[in-house]
Amino acid sequence: MKKWLKAAREKSIDTAALAKQTLRNRRGEGYVDTGIKILIAVVIGALLLAGLYVLFNGTILPTLTQRIKDMFNYKG
Repeated sequence: MKKWLKAAREKSIDTAALAKQTLRNRRGEGYVDTGIKILIAVVIGALLLAGLYVLFNGTILPTLTQRIKDMFNYKG
């Protein structure tokens, strides 16, 4: 019985030391950090694509279409 108690005590001390070491560990990345980085990248990419869509459909393509029509509508 004494051997069993001694083994259990040593095991609990080892487990507590391992838990303390794990909690003090500050290296590496967690799942939350990686998820937030991916979410930020997706949001920035969507904003960039939306901005380009508005720029091309609202400004560039109508002007380009009008210039092409003017170029082929030469009455001279």
